[in-house]
Amino acid sequence: MALFHRKRNAADRAGSPAGTAVLDAGPALAALTGDYTIDPAHSRIGFAVRHAMVTTVRGSFGGYEGSLHLDGTDPARSTATVEVSTASVDTGIADRDAHLRGADFFDTDAFPLMTFRSTAAERAGGDTYRLTGDLTIKNVTRPLTLGLEFQGAATDVYGAERVGFEGSAEILRSDWGLTWNAALEAGGVMVSDKVKLTFDISAVRAAA
Repeated sequence: MALFHRKRNAADRAGSPAGTAVLDAGPALAALTGDYTIDPAHSRIGFAVRHAMVTTVRGSFGGYEGSLHLDGTDPARSTATVEVSTASVDTGIADRDAHLRGADFFDTDAFPLMTFRSTAAERAGGDTYRLTGDLTIKNVTRPLTLGLEFQGAATDVYGAERVGFEGSAEILRSDWGLTWNAALEAGGVMVSDKVKLTFDISAVRAAA
């Protein structure tokens, strides 16, 4: 997850929010090497799934924590670990969220966490990267590869060093034992097997 090849020009710096000093990610790649903690207040872990064959339901997980080790000299040495509270699922509809927390889906009482632990990182070209790891849901662990795009590095108004990135992946929920469904009268099923995962992450460098 070492996403450091993006260069910032004068126009980029001029467009930065007041009080934010943008770090040059060109000649100072090694300076970004270090340990970071995901900031949930400025991040989002979301998902989208087709419902009843006609629309898309979107949601997110509000409870999670994660750590990154970024290596600006050798991106392949970068690592990431994320733990997500399954009970924090939120689609904006209380009854639907209760169903997702129940035994038909996440069974949050028995399986309170889902986790991702990286096993490999590589640059795909430009500002894009691939991060491969093990995703565990309901004690089922399978490999997952995320496509990532570096969004920049900056020092915020409180002096914290931040890096940001966006990512996404598609999974089949049945691969992790999330198989509940209902047949529709006109054909098809209530919930698509395919789920799109999305990540908007701001991570803060740990104090020395």
